[in-house]
Amino acid sequence: MNEIWIAIPVALIALLVGAGIGYYIKQSLVEKELQKDKTKANQLLEESQKRSNELELKAKNQALEIRQAAEAEIARRRSEISREEDRLQKRREELDLRTDRLEKREQAINKRQSALDRRVNEVDRLHAQQMEELQRISQMSLEEARGILLAEVEKDARNDMARIIRQVEAEAREEGERRARSIITAAIQRVASDHVAEVTTSVVPLPADEMKGRIIGRNGRNIHAFEQAAGVDVIVDDTPEAVTISCFDPVRREVARRALAKLVMDGRIHPAHIEKILKNEQKEVDRDIVEAGEQAAFDAGAPGLHPEITRTLGRLKYRTSYGQNQLAHAVETAHIAAMIASEIGADVEVSKAAALLHDLGKAMDHNVEGTHAQIGADLARRSGVNPKVVNAIASHHHEIDQESVEAVIIEAADAISGARPGARRESLEQYIKRVRALEDIANSFKGVNQSYALQAGREVRIFVKPEEIDDLESVRLARDIAKNIEDTMQYPGQIKVTVIRETRTIDYAK
Repeated sequence: MNEIWIAIPVALIALLVGAGIGYYIKQSLVEKELQKDKTKANQLLEESQKRSNELELKAKNQALEIRQAAEAEIARRRSEISREEDRLQKRREELDLRTDRLEKREQAINKRQSALDRRVNEVDRLHAQQMEELQRISQMSLEEARGILLAEVEKDARNDMARIIRQVEAEAREEGERRARSIITAAIQRVASDHVAEVTTSVVPLPADEMKGRIIGRNGRNIHAFEQAAGVDVIVDDTPEAVTISCFDPVRREVARRALAKLVMDGRIHPAHIEKILKNEQKEVDRDIVEAGEQAAFDAGAPGLHPEITRTLGRLKYRTSYGQNQLAHAVETAHIAAMIASEIGADVEVSKAAALLHDLGKAMDHNVEGTHAQIGADLARRSGVNPKVVNAIASHHHEIDQESVEAVIIEAADAISGARPGARRESLEQYIKRVRALEDIANSFKGVNQSYALQAGREVRIFVKPEEIDDLESVRLARDIAKNIEDTMQYPGQIKVTVIRETRTIDYAK
């Protein structure tokens, strides 16, 4: 029992000693950690202080550089301002000197003007004295003397003038007739253009006769598609290795000839490809028309025309008048007019331009109402052409008054070009008028999309708008057009009227 009581105090003392030792050890560890943190903090403070010093030094250096650059810029600007002030000072001194010189010159001019005024007054006074003395000596006033003198001079002048006028009139009439014959003969001889005989058919050569079968196609499918799309008549006969294209419209005939030649060369002849080739060739012919107009303007010596006029002028390449090519006729007329104008002293440039454009309206007279002279003059006026040229175009058939000598020259040159031997044939012109009249009659009916006169005017083929004309209406339309042709035209034999109504449906597989 006593041992227990002794063990308890011993255990308590051991416990207290262990707790003290543990507390001491813990405090030592904490102090070491604090010392370590303090050391790290001091290091961070030193690094921060060092970095701050570096930044401060860098900022001072930059501020010093900026200050130095600013001072240099200020010095440069002060130098420029100083130079500018010196220049302005010199300029001011020069202006002052010039002002002084001008003032001195003005004073000298004023003195001279005063002297001139005095001299003029003295001359007027002396002239008045002389006139008074002359009137006193002659016993006549100034008006009386002037009247007598003028009467005598007029009497003598009238006698001489009448004699000279009769002599000049006779010489002018004789010389004028001789000169006119010489000018016209020289103009015709110098131009000496060949007659261009226009025809209404074109021949397309074939590599072999087997190609004719491909052109015709199964049951005539290809040839019918080509004729309908091109508006021409394709003649496949016994002519070896060739087919003939017939159409009165030379533009359509040329497009068809080129298209058929390409189809033959390509070998793919079917309706879809035919339409594609025809569209491409139509673009090519349009391009040729523009080039022909530009070339004609260059040949005639009339550059700088409006693009619309050049394009319209080029269409005359495919237009004829009594068998004479109208574009060649226009260029020839321009050459003749230029020669006549240069001989008689008229405006050569106006004469060339007016002669080149005098038949411009013939390229549009089938689309616009009015005479070709008025149509061409209206187009030229809208395009800003010289008013003298416009008047010469409008008056070359005396539809309006001619306002200049150039207009008379254009009329004479036109007559010379058209009337020279071999220039024109009337039969072709009459034929073209007849077949064009067929198309005009067909196009005048409502619902007609396109119409083509074929087979030398023995057939007119009409394409109608399917949304406006049904099948029954097509029958009535064919009958009405045929009746109108019978009532308004004269022609040998009979004319076939064919109305075609075609509906196409297109969709795309996606």
